[in-house]
Order: sequence, then C-alpha cells, then structure tokens
Amino acid sequence: MMVLARLIATVGGTGYLRPAPGTWGSLVALPLGWGLHVLGGFPLLLGAVVVAFATGLWATRMTTAGQSDHDPSEIVIDEVAGQWVALLALSFPAWRSGLDITLLWPGWIAAFVLFRLFDITKPGPVGWADRRADPLGVMLDDVIAGVFAALGVIVLAALAHGVLLL
Repeated sequence: MMVLARLIATVGGTGYLRPAPGTWGSLVALPLGWGLHVLGGFPLLLGAVVVAFATGLWATRMTTAGQSDHDPSEIVIDEVAGQWVALLALSFPAWRSGLDITLLWPGWIAAFVLFRLFDITKPGPVGWADRRADPLGVMLDDVIAGVFAALGVIVLAALAHGVLLL
C-alpha cells in the first residue's frame, strides 16, 4: 500500500523533479486536465477533482505518517487537484457551449499563473489551511488556491470580453 500511496502522492514521481516540484505538479496537471475534459467534459474533470482530493488525502496521510514534515515537497497530488479546480473555470463554459477548450488558451495561462501565485503566497484562507499542518491542510490549501485562481480566471475573462466595464 505504501508504494501505491507514494505513487499517488508524487503523481507518478513528478514530485521528485527539481527545482520547484509544486510547479512541475501543476504543469503535469494541465495536459491531464485537458485529457479529462476532452474525454468527458466538465463532469469528468469535476469528478477527477473529487477523486484526486480523496486519494490525495489518503496518500498524504500514508506517506507522512510518523514524520515531522507534514508537507514534504515531493507530495504534488495537492497541486494537481488545485490546478484542476482552477481549470474548472474553463472547462464549464467550454463544455456548456460545445467549444474546443484549447480555444480558451489565454485562460489556461491565467489559471496556471494565478494558481501558482496563490499557492506560493498563501493569502487568507489558503494560509489558514496550510497552517493546519496535517494531511487535510496539505490538500485543502491547494484546493482553496484553485478556487481563488478560478475566480481570477472568471474576472479576467469578463474583463477581456468587455463584460466588466470599469
């Protein structure tokens, strides 16, 4: 079970890439998220977020049990789950409108950059979740960062399309 937990937690070893394993985890999440969207649209990507969160929580608990470091850098399943949350802001409108999600490429860049920004700087509730210093906090801080990034993508899209006039 420990081998499986480590494979999940490190997303097949991605977490061992250096430098910046969290960024590598977020980058790996992009093509995986695209593939999930292409295969099943928004519902599949949303389901994958739930599965990644649940299995990531289990894997994090398993791999950090008995360790003083509650969030070792090689654990990147949290980045994958959080990055997918950020991508939901693109997946839903593309799926609902029948658009090729790659047409929303500026949103992909924004989702990645905003997610990394919120994950690294840990504003407000992101920092609160991180300070929990337990497996739930490991997963939750990235999901909250993903929600912030998704909201940022929505605001940027509204600005870009003239919906929000300042």
